[in-house]
Amino acid sequence: MTRFALGVLGADRPGIVAGVTKVLFEQGCTLADSSMTILTDHFAMMLVIDGPSELSVESLEGALVATARKLDLVVTVRAVPAPVDTHTAGAPYILSVYGADQPGIVYRFAALLAAEEVNITDLNTRVIGDPKDPVYAMLLEVTVPGSVDRDHLESELGALAEDLCVEANLHPADIDIL
Repeated sequence: MTRFALGVLGADRPGIVAGVTKVLFEQGCTLADSSMTILTDHFAMMLVIDGPSELSVESLEGALVATARKLDLVVTVRAVPAPVDTHTAGAPYILSVYGADQPGIVYRFAALLAAEEVNITDLNTRVIGDPKDPVYAMLLEVTVPGSVDRDHLESELGALAEDLCVEANLHPADIDIL
């Protein structure tokens, strides 16, 4: 078995998922992990796939060329090693941030979390609300190690939120199937 990371980006349209996964199926691959979303008017797909041991990056890229051309997609493939410890040990939390959009908001919260050894496992941002008075919304799924003092973390997040004039709330994540 060979493991690959596959990235796909293109203007959103029906058929992207079907086209890409058809090629993967034909190459004998299975999806180990995936994330797919629409970013403004572009569809973005990130996959970790397992393929037959004889499948190479070059042959997988070659198999995807026709589909990428037909759907006007940018496709990247790279081999990835077996799973390693990604510092996911800890409790899952959700951090929500709402307020006026401003440069550096994602960076400042990400930097604070990194400094506290909190791992970001998913991050989504959107501009929501009335176009005349938009609100920047950021939702982060994070893993908080047991060694992190939650009161201290909440205090640091609160101070940053106050500095940026936004609201930030940290709460335990509900355990879902996915």
